[in-house]
Amino acid sequence: MALAGRRDGPLMLRGGGGGKPLSRGSRIAVAVAVGIALGCLCAFLYPDGLFRPSASALRWSRHVDSTACESSGQVTNLKSQLASSERKNAELRRQINELSMKLQLAGQGKEETLYKAGPFGTVKALRTNPTVIPDESVNPRLAKILEEVAVKKELIVALANSNVREMLEVWFTNIKQVGIPNFLVVALDDNIESFCKSKGVPVYRRDPDEGIDSIAKTGGNHAVSGLKFRVLREFLQLGYSILLSDIDIIFLRNPFDHLYRDSDVESMSDGHNNMTAYGFNDVFDEPSMGWARYAHTMRIWVYNSGFFYIRPTIPSIELLDRVSYRLSHEKAWDQAVFNEELFFPSRPGYEGLHASRRTMDIYLFMNSKVLFKTVRKDAQLKKLKPVIVHLNYHPDKLDRMKAVVEFYVNGKQDALQRFPDGSE
Repeated sequence: MALAGRRDGPLMLRGGGGGKPLSRGSRIAVAVAVGIALGCLCAFLYPDGLFRPSASALRWSRHVDSTACESSGQVTNLKSQLASSERKNAELRRQINELSMKLQLAGQGKEETLYKAGPFGTVKALRTNPTVIPDESVNPRLAKILEEVAVKKELIVALANSNVREMLEVWFTNIKQVGIPNFLVVALDDNIESFCKSKGVPVYRRDPDEGIDSIAKTGGNHAVSGLKFRVLREFLQLGYSILLSDIDIIFLRNPFDHLYRDSDVESMSDGHNNMTAYGFNDVFDEPSMGWARYAHTMRIWVYNSGFFYIRPTIPSIELLDRVSYRLSHEKAWDQAVFNEELFFPSRPGYEGLHASRRTMDIYLFMNSKVLFKTVRKDAQLKKLKPVIVHLNYHPDKLDRMKAVVEFYVNGKQDALQRFPDGSE
């Protein structure tokens, strides 16, 4: 949402006898007050949102049986309405976030307090950190590539070496079929660079780096996965938001239509239901404590470090630096370190990361445990079309990736049935 352009010269407050210029701080306060007033007005006039999808579209999307529609024309119309509503909602969220960031930036460095607490139940803190100032001097060659590939300063990025060539082809083939233009493969060896170019896939080969290249060329899945935190830093410094993707993922819809963009990190979960994905109160029982035997704990299953959206903010870059440093000094799994840095609070001797985070919808951004243990066995859930399916829980990745394509893209209803819930 663009803010109104500034006029040159001081803003004058006109009275009967002349004008008095407002100070810079006062102008900022007026802008904040106007923004809050407009927000309150919109909330009062449109309590359900400016672009709320119709109830019929929502019912079609989630619950209604295909027989409820009397004709294929109605189905097509409802699909169009739903897609339009999702795009409008995504754009509205983006505009609100931009306005919030501009207001936050306007208040930085001021001694006076710009905000006063409103009535009970009306106070809401800013959750979206401002983005960094892009610095093209970090990597001019990459900056030029991103300018051509990215859409609205966003793109999907994946790292790949020759060990995952066959999966990589399935990965980018589905991205192309969905019609997603803004994606890029970071090639970790010459063969993958040549392969991508031969297939018309946007590719970037980093400049030689001994510390990275030794792992990149021969490393397994986990070893290569740990490199992404070092590689992504330059993308963020250049001012781009990145949707990081592992190769064992099938794209079925455009993920950029389903992001909130209100947090530093927006990640898919390894959780398999609402409790495990979004958090729950877990009671620990210690009978020897008598009256105090029950201790309440908070639990949440980890974020998946193979699929997350990260904005170019200072907390995001600090996260990448922290994870990269620990992985270069410890023998640790990158996903465990990623979550520890995101979730562990400050304590004596340790300063926690002040990054905001959001968990993605587990039925839109679906892991393979959700798919094979729950969704494929439920008549209603099978009708939902996820945005992506990540084959993170199963070692027979390529075979299951092809089966997911058969089921969701080609409509083969029994394509998933031959697989066990877990691994054999």
